Amino acid sequence: MPDEEETVTSAEETAGDDSAEDRKDSSASSSSPSTSDDDGDGDDDGEKKKKKPGSFWKELPVLIVVAVVLALVIKAFAVQAFYIPSGSMENTLQIGDRVLVNKIVYHTRDIHRGDVVVFNGLDSWDPETHISKPTNPFSKALRAVGTAFGVAPNEKDYIKRVIGVPGDHVHCCDAQGRVTVNGVPLNEKSYLYTDPVTHEQNKPSNEPFDAYVKPGQLWVMGDHRELSYDSRSHRGDPGGGTIPTDRVIGRAFVIVWPLNRIDTLPIPGTFKQAGFKTAAMAAPATPMALGVLGTLPLAYLRRKRRRP
Repeated sequence: MPDEEETVTSAEETAGDDSAEDRKDSSASSSSPSTSDDDGDGDDDGEKKKKKPGSFWKELPVLIVVAVVLALVIKAFAVQAFYIPSGSMENTLQIGDRVLVNKIVYHTRDIHRGDVVVFNGLDSWDPETHISKPTNPFSKALRAVGTAFGVAPNEKDYIKRVIGVPGDHVHCCDAQGRVTVNGVPLNEKSYLYTDPVTHEQNKPSNEPFDAYVKPGQLWVMGDHRELSYDSRSHRGDPGGGTIPTDRVIGRAFVIVWPLNRIDTLPIPGTFKQAGFKTAAMAAPATPMALGVLGTLPLAYLRRKRRRP
């Protein structure tokens, strides 16, 4: 063995040795690179293991971008968060609450009485709360992101409760001071604002009104009737206080922030009275029925003339 090792060494240093020594040298030289390769592989594995913690920080920006893109897609088509900037919907919604708005629901069903809806009041209603505009591009970008994710207010969007849908006759007040829809009185005690100190509840309305909701329009009111700037306050506008249904962004269905106020926003039971549907269905059907009755005399006269 020692001689072989010496022969290998000499074969590496001297040329022209016999073929046996060449074979030994070639076998020895072929084994030595493999050894060095093995050592290299070990070093590479070690380097890879050392690089793994750093790879997370390289992937983090990509993950953040993907998360933001997914959130924006969901916000654009499915669910969007909104910040509550005013007390017009107290006690149902408090200032600073964040709600999720379902933007798909009204593609599958009509807007219902009692729904809490978010709508865009641009060019139709003046803002309830005046928010100072950002003065620099960075602030504008932060405001845009905050608005998109429901952590900053948007003065163009409103949140109210639907009281009247197309075809409804909304009136206030009856002999007991209640709002009526198609002659059916609303029992609004479950959601009208109640002062936490005096425990005094708002009246359904401090001012009388009488409105017919036209097709494609909605009559909306805030739950804090003494504070809300709603359809009652816009009766002088072209829509007579109503808002277009195509301006509705979606239905607010849950409070998600703060954590101690997480709750759903169901339709109050008073809006499930059977009388609403009967009256609403009768209203648009009446002109049609009158039209049919009006054609009967004409049909009778035409038949009479055709007789020999």
